[in-house]
Amino acid sequence: MLIFEKVQTDADITECAKLAAEIWNQHFISILSQEQIDYMVSKFQSERALHDQIENEGYTYYFFVADGQRVGYFGICPKKDKTMFLSKIYIKKEHRGKGYATQGFEFIKKHAMKCGCSKVWLTVNHYNESSIAVYEHWGMKRDGVRTAEIGDGFIMDDYVYSFLLS
Repeated sequence: MLIFEKVQTDADITECAKLAAEIWNQHFISILSQEQIDYMVSKFQSERALHDQIENEGYTYYFFVADGQRVGYFGICPKKDKTMFLSKIYIKKEHRGKGYATQGFEFIKKHAMKCGCSKVWLTVNHYNESSIAVYEHWGMKRDGVRTAEIGDGFIMDDYVYSFLLS
């Protein structure tokens, strides 16, 4: 059985950051250099970064909990334009392919509708073909391209995908 558990305490944030480091090193090593993975985990997925996003930027994080074990997490943030930004959705390698991400996306869509949002959107690395395939399977459409300098000479080259809510 899968449930979604809100990240609330400092201990939760610590565990979420540990999950991030583990999952990023499993998934992105074929797409990004180790140096960029380390930089991005520190900048966007560390305890400090997660705490700041929750406390100051309006993000909410949830764990994927399967049979009592935290196997992944996602982060969402409602925006002023009445859209829901799906900032992060990550599952440990050994738990992928079990439909957890799809269940998470259904949870996110329902939550976004309760918040009065008109769409859910995300950014994804151009070379992250497996994730792109999942997003397209969910019915998400490519809306554009976003390139951003993120510091230390690193650039994020992403597609923007969205799903209109009805």
